[in-house]
Formats: sequence, C-alpha cells, structure tokens
Amino acid sequence: MSAPVGGSRPLLNRRLASFGTTIFAEMSALAARTGSINLGQGFPDTDGPAEIAEAASRAVLTGLGNQYPPGPGIPELRTAVARHQQRFYGLSYDPDTEVLVTAGATEAIAASLLALLEPGDEVIALEPYYDSYAACIAMAGATRVPVTLRPHAGAFTLDLDELRAAVTPRTRLLLLNTPHNPTGTVLSPAELSAIAELAVERDLLVVTDEVYEHLVFEGAHLPLASLPGMRERTVTISSSGKTFSFTGWKVGWITAPPELVSAVRSAKQFLTYVSSGPFQYAIAEALRLPDDYYEGLRADLAAKRDILAEGLAAAGFEVYRPQGTYFITTDITPLGEKDGLAFCRALPERCGVVAIPNQVFYDDRAAGATQVRWAFCKKTEVLEEAAARLRRL
Repeated sequence: MSAPVGGSRPLLNRRLASFGTTIFAEMSALAARTGSINLGQGFPDTDGPAEIAEAASRAVLTGLGNQYPPGPGIPELRTAVARHQQRFYGLSYDPDTEVLVTAGATEAIAASLLALLEPGDEVIALEPYYDSYAACIAMAGATRVPVTLRPHAGAFTLDLDELRAAVTPRTRLLLLNTPHNPTGTVLSPAELSAIAELAVERDLLVVTDEVYEHLVFEGAHLPLASLPGMRERTVTISSSGKTFSFTGWKVGWITAPPELVSAVRSAKQFLTYVSSGPFQYAIAEALRLPDDYYEGLRADLAAKRDILAEGLAAAGFEVYRPQGTYFITTDITPLGEKDGLAFCRALPERCGVVAIPNQVFYDDRAAGATQVRWAFCKKTEVLEEAAARLRRL
C-alpha cells in the first residue's frame, strides 16, 4: 500500500482546518435532495430587471468585456459607483483613484483583510457574522475578536461598552456589517457615531460591508464613511447582487481613499485579477436606475418579510423582526427545541423547508444555539407555501 499523499501532515493548512464545507452548501444540497423549499441560502428565485439582463447580453454579443477588463474595473462602472455614492449619501469619490471593482463583496472583504492586516493583528467583528469573515481573518493570520449582538425586546442590539472594552493595543481594524446579516439589525445613527468616535480615538481602520444598503425597511442606511473622521479610514464595500437580484454575476466594489484602494488592489490583483467583464457594463446601467426601482424593491421585500414573519410566528417561533436585509432570525425555544443545527438538519424531513442554524455564525456557539435564519427573497407563493408547511410543526 502506498503512503498517503503528503505523509502524515494534514493537507489543509491549519488556518482553514476548522472551517470545512460551508453551511450554505450543506443545506442547499439537503434542499435539493429532499425537494424542500430552500429558505436557507440568500439568493432570489427571480431575476432582476429585464433591461439590465439585456444590457449584459448586448455587452457579450458586441464584444464588450469578453476579454480582460481593466484591473480596477471598467471606467463606466467605476464612474457609476462614484455617482451612486454621491446620489444617495452625498459622498464624493474619484472614480479613477477611489473605486475598485471586485468579484462580489466576498472578494472585496478577502482582499481588504489580506491587504490591511499583519499576522497577530486583532480584528473586531460583530457576532453573529457572515462565515467568510472568520475565514478571511484566519487567512490573513490575524485574530478575530467577536462583539456579540444580543437579542433584547424583539431585536438584536450592540453593547457599546462591550465594543470599547474589546479594543486593545493589538486592534488594527473594525469589521462592520450594517444592515446586518443574519440578524437584520440596522445600526442606528447614535451607534454609528459612537463607533466612529472610537475608531478615530484609537486610530483604527474600518471595513464596512454594506451590501444590503438598499434593503432597509425601518429608518435609513447611513454609511459610516459619511461621519466625521471616517472617510479617510474606511473601506466601504457593496455589490450588485442583493440590490439587483443578479447574485451569480459577482460584481462588487469598494470605495475608499486612494491609499486604501491601492493597498486593497495589491491583494485583489493576485486573487482574481479581473472578473465579470460583460456584467460590469450591465451593472453600470443598473446603478443609474431611477428612484422608483429602489423604492419598489424595498416595498416588495418588506411585504415578503411580513408574510414570512407572520407565518413563522403562527408556527410557534419567536420572531425577531428585521429592520433590513432579506433574512429573519427566529428562536426555536418555544417549540421545545434547543439545538438549531439539529433542528435545521431534521426540518426538511419534518415539513419540507430548509433554513440555516445561526450558531455557525458565532464563536460563542451557545449564544446562537437556538437561533435559526430564514431568507424571504423568494416569490410570494413560495413564502406562503413555506408558512403553511411550517405550521405542521
């Protein structure tokens, strides 16, 4: 018998050994195998605007973007991103030096953390967090320091004193996500102001994941970069997938001062170099859609949120009503359940619905043990059928 490849040493490096297959892959495969309604992974079941799909088709058929686009992204998209930031938030960015196009927000996060962190640096992230955050921090050789959003009075809240206490001399960067996945929390202006004051006081860099910026149902989205002292220290990340329902196109971007964009680009160029050529032209058009598109998107998803929230409440869950994103977090304790992972693995056989256990988004697994996340970016009839099935519980 031949010796194992690599001898006795594990093949996967120790920084990634604890991550394994993502929960999204596991639960989506379970949905396919059981024929269940998939309310786990966050992707819409309908495409975005037809005129934007047609713009992508034109770009392919006329040869636009079929070869390598420029490393920072095509000028049309960088200009559209800069105009978007000015239009919605009054933030001025130079499209030539302060905008970088990426392969979705996931690459933007990875490139930012790989570029800005040294081994041994500490990164504060709000827990629960999107699973790629932990993996990217690990790949950078840094240490993640979670600050937990805790359920209170029907919502998840940030303890600002706990955040301040988490900052040490080794803290390099704050990694924020608002609107927040998976809890649906939208940080308030007061919370963001306190975070900004802390970042300035301790001279911290900030990376903000704002991909759900146009999916805010209560209040309004406030970019951290718009607050005093923050533009020069903030890498703002967003993408087209959530706003325009073309998640497979993987078109994202960062906006930041030139020195931060240059640093992130240095890492990004060795990840994908470039991507999504024809789709960049289409998203440049999408960002110019009129206000009624964005208003219609919010209204549609707010109605779907209410359908699923009411169905989950009727099925016996404790429901945390989200202020933004297209996810609802529930607690399974009222159903007599204690383990969200076991609950989600059994749910397809019990009633033909798939969800995601929130505990995978926590370092402190006990804090999220009874929480389950549901995506409502689906057709109305799908959500109504899912609600009917869940009532069987």
